[in-house]
Amino acid sequence: MHQDFLENHPITGKKNINVENDLHGSVIVPNRIPVVDMRPLLQSDDPKPVAEKILSACQDLGFFYIYNHEIDHSLQTDYLSQVKQLFSLPLEEKMKFDVRTSTAHRGYFPLYGENNDPASSLDLKEGFDVMAEHNLDDPRVVANLPFHGPNQWPENLSQFKSITMRYYNSMTILATRLMQAIAVALKLPSGFFSDKLDGPLAMLRMLHYPSQAGQVNKQVIGTGAHTDYGLLTILLQDMNPGLQVYTPDEGWVTAPPLEKTFVVNLGDELQRWSNDQFRSTRHRVINVSGKDRYASPFFFHAAYDTVIDCLPNCCNADGTSNYSPIRAGDYMWSRFLATFSHYQSPELNLPTEKQD
Repeated sequence: MHQDFLENHPITGKKNINVENDLHGSVIVPNRIPVVDMRPLLQSDDPKPVAEKILSACQDLGFFYIYNHEIDHSLQTDYLSQVKQLFSLPLEEKMKFDVRTSTAHRGYFPLYGENNDPASSLDLKEGFDVMAEHNLDDPRVVANLPFHGPNQWPENLSQFKSITMRYYNSMTILATRLMQAIAVALKLPSGFFSDKLDGPLAMLRMLHYPSQAGQVNKQVIGTGAHTDYGLLTILLQDMNPGLQVYTPDEGWVTAPPLEKTFVVNLGDELQRWSNDQFRSTRHRVINVSGKDRYASPFFFHAAYDTVIDCLPNCCNADGTSNYSPIRAGDYMWSRFLATFSHYQSPELNLPTEKQD
């Protein structure tokens, strides 16, 4: 059923590609997005060398590559294999773990289920979301706190859960170490964010982008232009290009896959915390590679009750901030309400935090 839909789709069903001019990303110039060696941070307790490398990237584009990150290549390969197996299941099978049946936003969403720039485009992608496991008797689950609850797992993929959670846990460790370097880059103690990351809202998303063909315009692209919501995102992608980053001087540029690297970008929480000193940059995905593209961003957010307020050393000259304080979980939830179409349907019973 799903394959029949794609073959007859007005975008994916055609062999020739004619991409609208403003959807082209220029080939990125060498070192426009920095490539940072993580070894000095991961093999010592001193985050300063890495902090110095990423500082300019955080202030400029908010994007950089990392290598020597110590995430085993075989784990990445095994994980991507599971991702491909998941999306190769029949649509009827994937809909058995539909995200709309989860009060904690876990599970599968189909094409156009999420639209990152809903005023301008539909997102031609399907995805699957995983977060930390919470038992049903967890007080946060009992209180209907958004994003807290059990994951949904496909029954017919025997290794899917174990490999996915190994990868998830590895990403959590890597993101926590990166936040140490970012703290130092902000002229803060390396452990500044530690208590803010006690129970982080960390989401692992699996994505499948069918290759677009025919007349490709901005009404339907892989992922519409957006910024990420959290502290940082660590992206694993296959070798099929598609990611584009908006730069103030060159417009949209392609961020190509580089072997043995992850792409890291900053999110809105960090831009708000730093009072715009660090950048959360718009990016999008357009897959006209002629192949299916698979990618997996790991979205790392502060703990739900953490208040995102201007850091004292980042305030404006008069002591003010460009943003009002907001609870991390509330901000994340507001963005999901705006981008996932099923949350805009009044007949759905949405998770709402119980009040004392």
